Amino acid sequence: QVQLVESGGGLVQPGGSLRLSCAASGSIFSINIMGWYRQAPGKQRELVARFTSGSSTNYADSVRGRFTISRDNAKNTVYLQMNSLKPEDTAVYYCNARSVSVGYWGQGTQVTVSS
Repeated sequence: QVQLVESGGGLVQPGGSLRLSCAASGSIFSINIMGWYRQAPGKQRELVARFTSGSSTNYADSVRGRFTISRDNAKNTVYLQMNSLKPEDTAVYYCNARSVSVGYWGQGTQVTVSS
């Protein structure tokens, strides 16, 4: 089992920044993919950014150049730095971790971009 705990969401004005954190614990040796998804009201959950096998990264087109995913292996933590936030970035952001056979989700953290 893997446990994921997100933090760092909140209310921010358009153009502002937030940094989300996802701390992993448990059987983390089994994880080979880790990243962030988001779900806005009435929409499907979508990939935001993730580390794939090795150190490669994937970003959604809508966030590329504004968001940066990073990690601290010593702390078993993945971060999402979000800059130049837009109202359309408003969503619940979920941390996701995957092994070969199973995926895990955090509880989600709300990000609201509004003036």
